[in-house]
Amino acid sequence: MARVKRGVTARAAHKKVLDLAKGYRGRSKNVFRAAVEKVEKGLQYAYRDRRAKKRNFRALWIQRLNAAVREHGMTYSQFMHGAQKAGIVLDRKVMSDIAAQEPEAFKALVEQARAAL
Repeated sequence: MARVKRGVTARAAHKKVLDLAKGYRGRSKNVFRAAVEKVEKGLQYAYRDRRAKKRNFRALWIQRLNAAVREHGMTYSQFMHGAQKAGIVLDRKVMSDIAAQEPEAFKALVEQARAAL
């Protein structure tokens, strides 16, 4: 049986890792052993933060809504309760966008929520 020399496959495996390490600082971008550790940790962070991003954006929308609603003399929780009772089916992302882009339309939403309470 012929002897297998792994030069081509090893180079391909190393190249794959070093391509993922592009943009890193120091030896992490061009030394394979250092790059493997950094790339694995980076992929762990990416996996974790794809889930954290959803939580962070929801928190941001809630903060924006709370600030916008307080200008009209309500709190966020009162507004959401009133919106639910009024049958407003817009989500927090859309409502915070309306609050930022179209204050008149958002004022109408607040008045609807207040009337439902």
